[in-house]
Amino acid sequence: MSGIALALLNSLDIGLLLFVIAVGLNIVFGVLNVINFAHGALYMLGAYVAYSCMALFGLSFWLALIIAPILVAAVAVLIDRVMLRFIYDREITDSLLLTFGLLLILNESVRQLWGTGIHVVEPPAGLEGAILLPGGISYPVYSLFVVMVGLIVLAGLWYLFNHTRTGKVMRAAALDHEMAQVLCINTRLVVTGVFAFGAWLAAVGGVIAAPMRAIDPGMGDKIIIESFIVVVIGGLGNFPGTLLGAMILGLLHGFGGRYLPGIHLVLPFLGMAIVLLIRPRGLLSKGADS
Repeated sequence: MSGIALALLNSLDIGLLLFVIAVGLNIVFGVLNVINFAHGALYMLGAYVAYSCMALFGLSFWLALIIAPILVAAVAVLIDRVMLRFIYDREITDSLLLTFGLLLILNESVRQLWGTGIHVVEPPAGLEGAILLPGGISYPVYSLFVVMVGLIVLAGLWYLFNHTRTGKVMRAAALDHEMAQVLCINTRLVVTGVFAFGAWLAAVGGVIAAPMRAIDPGMGDKIIIESFIVVVIGGLGNFPGTLLGAMILGLLHGFGGRYLPGIHLVLPFLGMAIVLLIRPRGLLSKGADS
């Protein structure tokens, strides 16, 4: 039973971290109709900027957690103004090709600035070591912190979209872009803000993942694949679907890594394939499947 409980905790930890990262990808698609292939690179950039804040400038982890996502969001604003604004009204394949090219540019930029080596970020003071949970389960304190951050982001996004004017404006722009303009909503500002917000979420995920995973130039490629699996399982542009997809993928990693170590890397792809066969638009999609 302790093994099952530990697998559940690991699943929750992984699932909520994936939610924080993938929800930004899904929000950008839902509002802008853009499949942002560079989302993984922005996640990676958040981790590298946080590492530099701590290793080069001697800042604390908590300051890096604030500064790095803001800087990555600023980069996203620049990307939107210089590149993406020209393709928002074009076919979705154009945005996919452009952001894929951007992914390659950002990956190479990271290699040039930080090198190809692996960097390590230590957990902040107070979050090192493990805690003894009921049932004699020893669990890392930092993993519990990641779970807490994931729950805070989940609650914050739910409140944003359901109880704030900003969230309602974002939903209006997603539902009907032209009608939003008729209602005097500055859709240009909304578009830039949404893309920057998605990048901010990706960078937050990168910073909190840094003490858990090695920082290397390939980390963005790995996470974008998992993020796409999450949104495909839950449904593109579907906020609750992102949470469902992330938790399903977390369970596949948590239990697969413990009980099926030989094939656990294949399980996410197998789960995605099954969902595509049953519900091609995602488990929580509103449209009819075909």
